[in-house]
Amino acid sequence: MGKIIWAVWLAVLGAVAAMLAVEQSRNVFAAATVAHPYLLGAAKIALLGTMGELLGGRIALGRWRLRGIRLYQRVLVWAVLGVMFTLVFPLFSFGVEGVMDAGLLPGRGAAGIWAKLLPAFYKSALLNLIFGFGFMILHRVTDTLIDRGELFRVWPLVEVYTNIDWKNMFRVVGIACIWFWIPAHTFTFMLPPEYRIMSAALLAIVLGFILGLAKRLARAAEK
Repeated sequence: MGKIIWAVWLAVLGAVAAMLAVEQSRNVFAAATVAHPYLLGAAKIALLGTMGELLGGRIALGRWRLRGIRLYQRVLVWAVLGVMFTLVFPLFSFGVEGVMDAGLLPGRGAAGIWAKLLPAFYKSALLNLIFGFGFMILHRVTDTLIDRGELFRVWPLVEVYTNIDWKNMFRVVGIACIWFWIPAHTFTFMLPPEYRIMSAALLAIVLGFILGLAKRLARAAEK
């Protein structure tokens, strides 16, 4: 069964890569993203974010697990996060452009590659320092609620929040905001706007790996 799941997982990833590699399908995808940003944002993050979470579970448990994980709830959460990404990326993009125009960040007159790299770096750094870690905490909370079967009940936020393994959240997830997510999202912000959420969706697979590693370390610490 594990080999079949690996084959399906890689086939879906390969299909996404092929769609982006072929100009005709890439143009259709870009046009659909512009026409229906929230719908496409939800769909992209729901698909690839769930793939990342399944990979994270594979890392945490040492095996693939599909049964008993309330998969539809995880897909729903990722879709909602996709809508958030669709709003947050232009929010930080337009915000940084405005701040640079006001002279509150240096580099507006930069030439060459720096004219594109500096704004992208500012957008990525502010996105991750202001929003990124909080988003990962939110995901850990919803993940825990799903595990407890309480996603559609009144959330016991204090209990869930205090039971988070904060040591590993900072050591693995928090530090990743610096060494991985800022460089990765700098690249993302250098892409045309219609491809940024797809880039974020592909990076959600890496997010699943990071969160899975943090969960595995937390499980090891409990033993």
